[in-house]
Amino acid sequence: MERKIIKTSDGSTTIQIVEWDEQYHSIHGAIQEAYHVFIKNGLSLFENQMVKILEIGFGTGLNAIITKIEAEKFNLNIDYTGVEAYPVSSDEISQLNYIEQLKAEPYENQFNVMHKSEWETSSFISDDFQLTKQQKDFMEINDKDTYNLIYFDAFGARVQPELWTESIFKIMFEALQENGVLVTYAAKGSVRRAMLAVGFTVERLDGPPGKREMLRARKITI
Repeated sequence: MERKIIKTSDGSTTIQIVEWDEQYHSIHGAIQEAYHVFIKNGLSLFENQMVKILEIGFGTGLNAIITKIEAEKFNLNIDYTGVEAYPVSSDEISQLNYIEQLKAEPYENQFNVMHKSEWETSSFISDDFQLTKQQKDFMEINDKDTYNLIYFDAFGARVQPELWTESIFKIMFEALQENGVLVTYAAKGSVRRAMLAVGFTVERLDGPPGKREMLRARKITI
C-alpha cells in the first residue's frame, strides 16, 4: 500500500496509508496525542521505579523516544518492548521531524539507535532504557504477567477492526502484571465493552486534541 509523510496540526509529521486514509498518529497533532494519551495518562502514573512497557504498534518510534525523554523526569528505569508487524523503512524515518519538533537534539542519536537496533534482540539505548523490538502479529503475543504498562496504539477499528476485539484484549490482560495499566486513544463503546468483557476496569478520560475521549484500562483481580 502507498505510504506518504504528512504534517499534522502541531507541526509534527506522521505516515499516512493512502488507501486507508489512515495515519500512524493523529492528524490533529502527532506529538500532542503521544504526550496526552501515553505520557500524561500512562507513564506519569509511575515514579521512581522500574517500568516494563509493551507498545502495540512500534511504528515511527515516536512514543518510544518521548518515553525515553520523559522517563528521566519521573526517575524511571524503562524496559520497553515494541511490537510491529510491518516495520517503517529507514527512508521514512529520515523524513520524520520529531527531534526537531521536540527540540530534543541531545536525543537524536538515541532515536536513530532505536531504529537501527536489531529486531528480536534487547538493546541498551541508555543506562536507563532497554529496548526490544519484535516483528510479529499482535495475536502472537504470549507474555503472561509481564508488563506494568501497555501503549495500545494500533490502527483504528475503522480499518482494522480485528485489532479491537475481546481476543486481542484478553492477550493484553494476560500480558499485564496485577495493577497494570493499558492506555489507548480509542473511545468507542465496542472497544470499552471488549475490555470489560475480559476483566479490565475501564475509565473514560478526556481525549487528546481532536478527540472527545480516550480509554484507560486497569488489571485489578485481587
